[in-house]
Amino acid sequence: MSAGQPLPGTGRDGDTYWQRELREQFPILTADPELAYLDSAATSQKPRAVLEAVQTYLTTSNANAGRGTYPWANRTTHLVESTRERVKEFLRDPEPERSAVHFTSGTTEGLRTVARDWLVPYLGDGDEILVPFADHRAQLDPWLEARRLLAERGIDIRVRALPYQEASGDYDHRALGDLVGPRTRFVAATHVHHVYGGDMNVHRIREAVGPEVPICLDAAQSIGHLPVHLDDPALDVDFVVFSGHKAMALPGTGAVWARNARGPLFRPEGWQGTPNTVGIVSLRAALDWLHAAGPDRIARWTSGLATRLTDRLRHLGPYEILGCPSSLAADSALPASQRRHGIVTFRHRDIPSDDLGFILYSHGFMVRADSLCQAGAGERDGSVRVSLHVYNTEEEIDRLLTVLASLT
Repeated sequence: MSAGQPLPGTGRDGDTYWQRELREQFPILTADPELAYLDSAATSQKPRAVLEAVQTYLTTSNANAGRGTYPWANRTTHLVESTRERVKEFLRDPEPERSAVHFTSGTTEGLRTVARDWLVPYLGDGDEILVPFADHRAQLDPWLEARRLLAERGIDIRVRALPYQEASGDYDHRALGDLVGPRTRFVAATHVHHVYGGDMNVHRIREAVGPEVPICLDAAQSIGHLPVHLDDPALDVDFVVFSGHKAMALPGTGAVWARNARGPLFRPEGWQGTPNTVGIVSLRAALDWLHAAGPDRIARWTSGLATRLTDRLRHLGPYEILGCPSSLAADSALPASQRRHGIVTFRHRDIPSDDLGFILYSHGFMVRADSLCQAGAGERDGSVRVSLHVYNTEEEIDRLLTVLASLT
């Protein structure tokens, strides 16, 4: 049975059967079932279909793209160009004839490419941009670099911080409206926060800044984890940047999608050189696999696991859950647009986070335990992050809770 093929049964039982079928497609996990991989926000594991696609390419068509006219080179060129179109299809691009897709090494390089090659030529003296100061540092450093590059040219711009609600970790969309002015020319935002797991409600940013301001979306924690549909008016953004390695593809692979509807056309500068053809092949296979599995179903599964963990963890006295715990609670009254996705981050009152990470690994759990690449205004203390994907199970969560409870 192939990934994503409709399975017998409905409701939770049907999802459980579906999930078991998908988990069996990850050789690294089935090889050692006693280990629980809970670090998918850092990088995802790879299904057999992706590994086989890479193996097939390397043993049948490995060549340089756009450099030769023989069959292997032609097939490689076609793979690269068709994957651009596959990215657009996966994102449900409403105007694929207008948009562009540029392959990068990942989200960090993608955001820097937007900053250096598109934003710097676009801005003028006195312009303002709004960017996150408490998300991943890759969502801050490129925009500060753009300000420095412009300053070297004698152009002074103002970088203003997106406001946050401290209790929830979400953007403060009401306060944002007060920051927008006639010189606001650009906004950078995160789709799903890498620490709190929250949907950052991009539609409210669009409402606050108006219809003309370009928005660049860091989708590193959403592509492959939940539906990202650009034909939805709630995602009226101009750039979507993501990493393939967090979406079942190989490391060193990513993409920038550009709508090309506001501001100049997106054209990365300079000679691009040889693309990461193996990574692009893996990305094509990963998008096909995710589409078949169903991003909406994946999101439902991982949110359910995160809810299971949060509901029990919040009753264990020594633990502090970062962000808004009620947004992951089973009895939450929050609307779906404000619910958290498959990331739960916490601290122990008495055990340092790096020590807790080592303790959990001694029991077979692989988690992230450090400062989580936070930008300057983010969490300053270390924490433990459990980040989930479709291959994780309820049994793994229950085992994890047993260990955490033993440390109270």
